[in-house]
Amino acid sequence: MEDHGVLVEVLTLLAAAIVAATLFSRLGFGAILGYLVAGAGIGPWGLGLIRDPGEIAHIGEFGVVFLLFLIGIELKPSRLWVMRRLVFGLGGAQVLISGFVLSALASLGLGLDPGPALVAGFGLALSSTAFGVQLLSDRNQLSAKWGRAGFSILLFQDLAVVPLLAMVPLLADRGSGLSLDLGLAIAETLGILVAVVLGGRILINPALKLIASTRGAEVFTGTALLLVLGFGWLMEHAGLSMAMGAFLAGVLLADSEYRHQVEVDLQPFRGLLLGLFFMAVGMGIDLGGLIANWSLVLGVLVVLLVVKSMLTFGLARLSGLDAAGSLQAGLLLAQAGEFGFVLFAYAGEQGVLPLDVSEPLVSVIALGMAVTPLLALLGDRLAPWFKHDAVAEGHGRTDPPEERPVLIAGFGRVGETVARMLQSLEIPCRAIDLDSENVDRGRKAGTRVYYGDASRPEILRAVGAAKARLLVITLDNPRAAERTLWTVRRHFPDLPIHARARDLAMSEHLRTQGAAHAVPETLEASLRLGAEAAKAAKADPAAVVELVRRLRGDNYKGLTQTMDEDRQESTTEAPPAGKRREKSPAGQSGGPVV
Repeated sequence: MEDHGVLVEVLTLLAAAIVAATLFSRLGFGAILGYLVAGAGIGPWGLGLIRDPGEIAHIGEFGVVFLLFLIGIELKPSRLWVMRRLVFGLGGAQVLISGFVLSALASLGLGLDPGPALVAGFGLALSSTAFGVQLLSDRNQLSAKWGRAGFSILLFQDLAVVPLLAMVPLLADRGSGLSLDLGLAIAETLGILVAVVLGGRILINPALKLIASTRGAEVFTGTALLLVLGFGWLMEHAGLSMAMGAFLAGVLLADSEYRHQVEVDLQPFRGLLLGLFFMAVGMGIDLGGLIANWSLVLGVLVVLLVVKSMLTFGLARLSGLDAAGSLQAGLLLAQAGEFGFVLFAYAGEQGVLPLDVSEPLVSVIALGMAVTPLLALLGDRLAPWFKHDAVAEGHGRTDPPEERPVLIAGFGRVGETVARMLQSLEIPCRAIDLDSENVDRGRKAGTRVYYGDASRPEILRAVGAAKARLLVITLDNPRAAERTLWTVRRHFPDLPIHARARDLAMSEHLRTQGAAHAVPETLEASLRLGAEAAKAAKADPAAVVELVRRLRGDNYKGLTQTMDEDRQESTTEAPPAGKRREKSPAGQSGGPVV
């Protein structure tokens, strides 16, 4: 019988994650804290149900990579350029000032020499990207002014990884070429960064277009995974983090017509792997070491949280944030981040940081990350007290309100015509299509067309279905049209739907499924041809227009009644000559029949 130990561990992880995340979410503490508690409970310092938490942590780190990619895909390069003052100004000041202050405190409080004190101080100065960005995303606060400031600080902290890692071996060697070697490392990183960005802008979109033309959903998903992990690997090779590489890949895709489908395909990976990452952090809390050094660990943790939150608060105020936003940013970024695990382990290998110092600091990082959801919740609760209008900034958007577009599912000949008519009337519209050639043609014509499956609720949500004024389904595949209609009725019940149908039967079916209006192509073609024939035969133009209006009225009821009557009369004795001419198609006297 095979050993099912791995399967048992997977089932344990899933069960613990589901129970804890559901329970803590219902209690109002959020799923992240639930993952941490679940990890601590089943880890080696809890029930011991997981044998190798390190492997789980390694896999879970990919969740941070996908998270940063999905954040990057929401940031257009132009918007990122606008944030440069926050990234390099506020972010740079936070890292440098917090790093030197914490280094001085480490030297005084822990009795460390200047080299180890610098490693300890700057390692603790960097906050957790995974916790910070995930909490901002969960609370819909990335669009708030203070949320953008917090994200900018985290972004610069990721950039600071290169010089900090380069600093460790130089401190160990105590060589005289510190400045030269550090400068070369930074120059090499910047060179690779520029090459990756330029190459990505040239190659990504054509590659995605080629893959999309195969119509293989699994191939497209595989390409999205390769894109994210490939960029991450390149940046890690350059000395940056994989998360930074994934973020850059997302930014490069922000203006692409394929962004929504890529985003939807990667969302499940992000959620699953991030849950594993947070659980791995909980498993890494060494309860034995914590108990043995509880006074040192708790003392360092309290000092860290107080100092970093106060420094970030002050710097945020100087950058122009109000008191409420500065408080929320300070509490959110008060902890030390996952990079500290890597830096302290590396410093220990190089002989820079003593083991009896690095182990308590690792416990400080883990505990700080564990209390971060509570600190973020505290910031949300205290923020109204610091605002004159008593409205938490995190729940208000500073960006102008989004337009309410008309969505078009399918950009073939009918969808393109609808889009042109709407654009000529200056009505904003967005289209979705799974044919890369249609997408490319629409983009070149100036229409906002995105590659994606309109029957998936995530795609509809990504293109703005929650705020759209109308959805027009122009798909020529009846099954695809019906799936899209069913999805909209289930997930966006207030969104009106107009649909294209092949014939009268399909039109009636779509209306029974929830379409407000369904246009049968065969009847519309007949009406148009009949009207043009009547005009060519010198009929009164006003009478032709009125006839067409009546025939279209009430979802073609007048036309269908006439057709039904014709079928009934064809099975019975023909009426006297002239009799049928007394009846109009709407059932009234005096109208001609066409």
